[in-house]
Amino acid sequence: MAEFLAMGGYAAFVWPAYALTAATLAAIAFASWRELRALERELADFEGGK
Repeated sequence: MAEFLAMGGYAAFVWPAYALTAATLAAIAFASWRELRALERELADFEGGK
């Protein structure tokens, strides 16, 4: 297991790359979720105003 975590000596490059990728994907998912909620509220306001 330690060999896997060491990534053949490249762990200092691999793990931060994984972390940055995961953080970026999480940020995109959160931003998309917030935008969806805002658009749903806007649509509900629009439909309620008829």
